[in-house]
Amino acid sequence: MVTIQSFLQSFNSKMEEPVRQHLKNVYACLTMSAISAGVGAYVHIYTQLLSAGLLTVILSVGLLFALMATPDNGKNRKLRLGYLLGFAFFTGMGMGPLLETVIDFEPSIVMTALIGTIVVFGSFSLCAMFAERGQFLYLGGTLMSLLSTMLILSLANILFGSYLLYQVHLYLGLLLMSGFVLYDTQLIIEKRRSGDKDFITHSIDLFIDFVGIFRRLVIILSQKEQQKRNRRD
Repeated sequence: MVTIQSFLQSFNSKMEEPVRQHLKNVYACLTMSAISAGVGAYVHIYTQLLSAGLLTVILSVGLLFALMATPDNGKNRKLRLGYLLGFAFFTGMGMGPLLETVIDFEPSIVMTALIGTIVVFGSFSLCAMFAERGQFLYLGGTLMSLLSTMLILSLANILFGSYLLYQVHLYLGLLLMSGFVLYDTQLIIEKRRSGDKDFITHSIDLFIDFVGIFRRLVIILSQKEQQKRNRRD
């Protein structure tokens, strides 16, 4: 109880009330987006209503563009929230084939990856909140450089089909997404301090980070489970 009170006091002393309220709204949107993505994945795996494909990619990108093209005027938040949840839904549906394969292989991996994602994401988010103001904003240039490196590795892997390149791309991607949690969290805080109140748009970056970490953890855990089974055989 004392620990929780100390945590809340520290959090309140670090953040002004408008920033705290803004972060609550951002994480509420993130939570709803994660649930919507889960529903999308469920629809692909367990129903015959829709399946992941080119159409779902187009819909996901289209809804994201619609959201970004609709400025927040204080009166259209329900519409913009609908765009956000639609984007998350089709993003989750896009992960359906991967999750379907993993569930057939070892169902517990999905829950383990989800818990791991929440722990990693939560830890880095808290680290960003309690760090010195703007401490992790300098990571922007480094993260963009890593993102470019990942693109090059991805193209190289397509050409050469190297297992080593794939592993480097996988683990580098996990590191990159974790770094973006630090960067994006502090950037959101600074944007709010500068007067930007668009919590719906701000939640998109964190949602993309969350999905990126989850996807990579699913693949990494699946690989490790396969290695265990190979050793037993």
